[in-house]
Amino acid sequence: AFHAVALTALIVGLARPQTTRAVPVEQATVVIATDRSGSMLAKDVAPSRLVAARNAAETFVDAVPKDVRVGAIAFNHKPSVLQSPTRDHDAVRSALRTVRAAGSTATGDALAKALDLVRQTRASANRTSAPAAIVLLSDGKSVRGRDAVAVAEDARRAKVPVYTVALGTAAGTIDSKSASGAAVQRAVPPDPATLRQVAERTGGRAFAISDAEELSQVYERLGSRLATEDRKEEVTSLFAGGALLLLFTGIAASVRWFGRPI
Repeated sequence: AFHAVALTALIVGLARPQTTRAVPVEQATVVIATDRSGSMLAKDVAPSRLVAARNAAETFVDAVPKDVRVGAIAFNHKPSVLQSPTRDHDAVRSALRTVRAAGSTATGDALAKALDLVRQTRASANRTSAPAAIVLLSDGKSVRGRDAVAVAEDARRAKVPVYTVALGTAAGTIDSKSASGAAVQRAVPPDPATLRQVAERTGGRAFAISDAEELSQVYERLGSRLATEDRKEEVTSLFAGGALLLLFTGIAASVRWFGRPI
């Protein structure tokens, strides 16, 4: 009888049965919005503003606890979602490495898109008040799209602080062409004043690229909030282990009662 039940358990185990279990999960979300406008080609920050921004973003992702969802957006005259918020941080790093510089700057539109991602993530998790933050890395003055400070008001009302990183110096230039087609050097100074306003308005903090390592404060101040999430787990090992236990019990009982293993 023990052997028959053990065989049954092994057959069930071969079907790879699953069970649903409520497990604690982190609800916090961070969205990184990185500038990819043409001015990011300036080399006043070595080796370039674009590479410096990418390195700062990757360093931040490396430090974020693995259970925190991280998303990524790149923007020039329009924002593009590189990666929806996920706990797969390797996917975020890979997405950030695809960024190339071109075009003008629409910082307000980028903030609005990042805020939309936060809201979507909160809604999908049914946690409208889950902790969230936006990290904005930018250099130039926004020249089109929505006003960044006005969007910051929306973020403040949604309780989503924005942490800004100003890239570049007032001496930054890029190669360009004049109306006649002649090669010229065009000044591309950063706009730290607006970035500081955005951060202060939302309860975040403004950084310069030189102190970007302090971005660890983003997740440290973000806080942690755990909820439960139903996840399916394979329980094949339980059936296999149970079958072995029944098999050995049957052998032991047979030896005790009949003097032979079977």
